[in-house]
Amino acid sequence: MRVKKRSKNRKAVKFYTTCFGFREPYKVLIDGTFVHHLLTQRLLPADEALRDLLSASRTPALFTSKCINAELRRLGKSHAESFDNAQLLTTTKCEHDKVVSAVNCVMSLIGDKNPEHFFVATQDPGLREKLREIPGVPLIYGLKNSLFIEQPSVQQRKFAQLDEEKRLNMDISEYKKLLKAASEGKTAASENGSDGEQHERPISSLVKNSLVVTDKSKFKRNKAKGPNPLSCKKKKPKLPTAIQNQVATADGEAKRKRVRKRKRGKKDNKQLESAN
Repeated sequence: MRVKKRSKNRKAVKFYTTCFGFREPYKVLIDGTFVHHLLTQRLLPADEALRDLLSASRTPALFTSKCINAELRRLGKSHAESFDNAQLLTTTKCEHDKVVSAVNCVMSLIGDKNPEHFFVATQDPGLREKLREIPGVPLIYGLKNSLFIEQPSVQQRKFAQLDEEKRLNMDISEYKKLLKAASEGKTAASENGSDGEQHERPISSLVKNSLVVTDKSKFKRNKAKGPNPLSCKKKKPKLPTAIQNQVATADGEAKRKRVRKRKRGKKDNKQLESAN
């Protein structure tokens, strides 16, 4: 189970790094509920626990806000330890003149597209439900003494797919601009003569450069190579012609058939004597 949980968390982190540009060291925005959960479950030190969760090579930076700290202070003695530990975290600027609730403060910090690339760690289910609708917001929560990363929601995956299609496809206005630039380049080339021919570029090259598309590498077929020299017999050294003739005659004589005499038995000898 631990291996499956770790692989799921790694897949979620990889999704946000590839589709939304998250980079190490990661930044984690923590609210009061998550700080209280870490202390009650003794998941300390918090930065090491989150580093293991994110499978990061560098320790993530932990952030909170003045509104979150003010909410913890209002909760009284039951959250006094949480308030003391939250003050040790880095306080990010929330730009609120008057203190607002932690939920509104987190929503304002995330905005529409999470420009600061925050991982949001919270135990508030209502806040997590709101943040699921915003693209590029990974959510961290805890269950007992374990931490989890929510898998990307349907909205997150749709937004990532649409964003990729926008980058690959070109708008009509952009295409017209490229046509205009190409036509202007042709007229300038005709006026400048041979010098302009060097600067002239076809429309297809302009389109490819704008889309940052590279040509597919052509596969080269491997040419037939010679046989393996280790598996071949060594060539015999050539002898002079006179020596070659002598060797040939000697071989010819050796190959002549021997005349074999037939040995006759006693019965054959008696038949010959009787015949005579």
